[in-house]
Amino acid sequence: MKSVAVIQARTNSSRLPGKVLLPVKGMPLVVLAARRAANTGRQVIVATSLETTDDFLAETLQIHGISSYRGSLDNTLERFVTALEDYNDETPVFRLTADNVLPDGALLDEIEQYFIEHHLDYLCCNGEKSGLPYGMSVELTRLRHLRDAAASTTCKYDQEHVTPYIRRKFGEYYFEKYRELSKGHFRCTVDCLDDYLAIQQLFSDIDDPIQVSAFTLVEQLGSCSYQPWQRIPARKLVLGTAQLGMQYGIANLSGKPDQSMAEQLIKSAIANGAAFIDTARAYGNSEEVIGTALRSGWEGRSRVVTKLSPLTHCPVDGNQEVIDAFVDASIYASCSSLRMQRLDVLMLHRASHMTDWNGAVWKRLLQHKAKATFNALGVSVQSPAELELALASPEVGFIQMPFNVLDWRWDQMIPKIIAQKQQRDVVIHVRSALLQGLLPSKSCEYWQKANAAQPENIMEWLAEQTQNNGKTSIADFCLSFVKSFSWVDGLVIGMETLDQLAENVKILCGDDFSQQEIASILATRPKLEENSLNPSCWR
Repeated sequence: MKSVAVIQARTNSSRLPGKVLLPVKGMPLVVLAARRAANTGRQVIVATSLETTDDFLAETLQIHGISSYRGSLDNTLERFVTALEDYNDETPVFRLTADNVLPDGALLDEIEQYFIEHHLDYLCCNGEKSGLPYGMSVELTRLRHLRDAAASTTCKYDQEHVTPYIRRKFGEYYFEKYRELSKGHFRCTVDCLDDYLAIQQLFSDIDDPIQVSAFTLVEQLGSCSYQPWQRIPARKLVLGTAQLGMQYGIANLSGKPDQSMAEQLIKSAIANGAAFIDTARAYGNSEEVIGTALRSGWEGRSRVVTKLSPLTHCPVDGNQEVIDAFVDASIYASCSSLRMQRLDVLMLHRASHMTDWNGAVWKRLLQHKAKATFNALGVSVQSPAELELALASPEVGFIQMPFNVLDWRWDQMIPKIIAQKQQRDVVIHVRSALLQGLLPSKSCEYWQKANAAQPENIMEWLAEQTQNNGKTSIADFCLSFVKSFSWVDGLVIGMETLDQLAENVKILCGDDFSQQEIASILATRPKLEENSLNPSCWR
């Protein structure tokens, strides 16, 4: 039974309108995708809509001799089934999309062979479970299952995404032949302008874009813009952006990056695994910097954690109505600056605001959460007492706390953190893992500003531990120590240059310390006074 590949395509994509018609090596993206899928002789049909916005797309396909079908814009499932009405029920049907041009006939042949040999009803290939980049997306099922889905479901999500009904019925089975390639955190789809430029770059030196192997292209992806630098993603990286909005950090010599550099940092961090970006109303114009960087089609690739205004100008005797106004103003200013209708995560900048003004701030935030003004609520804490308060509040889903290799203040709280994480969903982000850049510093002047009485002893201990634990730098040692704790979900790390980002990504992708190594480190660490551990006390 011969298989057929159906490529869904439309012109009215929201992030990059008309992307399927953008040229790569002299041919529209949709044409390149179709010809690559057909390069071993497979029948390929491009399924687009009857909307007038797709008239030129249909004409383009006809000019290039690509078989096409036009049907419902919103009911893509129906479009697939109707396009294949002359085919047998048992026909294996590939689902492809026009914004993914890397899949070729040879890959489809391998997937089809595996599908038939294992008597499967559904098989997919994409992302980390397949070891292949996001954008090497292929789904394979039988036509009868598509027909059954079209007749059985009225769910708009099922109709738009074609295969959810089938996946629920038969389960998701992944093609894992290339899992050991470990390229699942790479990206080769075209969703925004940066993606398109990367695909143009990828094909720029290719003589035959139709016949070149998908795996040749995958191996060359690393040379393209905004691709990972390491074999694995830096999953615990949280990009701190105080430096992007103002001068920040005791050892910051580079200064505040301009918008261009800030965008490169933000996008490169996301490409390397940063699932969160951390900011605040109080971080200068960092929210505006982030909003501008993400508006080019990067929205949703990383969650933004912002913090409520410190409310320093809010009157101490303000009533609920006054407090509501201050809270609302901060939230809506964040939405405007970040260009978001709904915030991902909103945190209190000061844990005391949970109880200040007779709990008026917290009450207003809970009202906003009930209205879905933001998806999650969190608290930034400074002390063990504040952490205990946050852990005791079931509404708190995110906690940010300072923690580093010299910070002994949290020793008694760690078991409580672990216990709470076992009982409910609470994400713990750690800041000051380098104590605002102080720990890697070899300047006695900086240490003295931080109230350290005997900085030479501390610097010597840090250097010894770095060497004894086989780390390349003090920063490597300090970050590796913090990330080795299982209860730490993310490290908020600020940086001003791509070199700093690359070094931090490399460290976070390195091996964790064992429990024995952590115990050995803790057994010898010097005592740093609390007024040195709290930057607000520095001179």
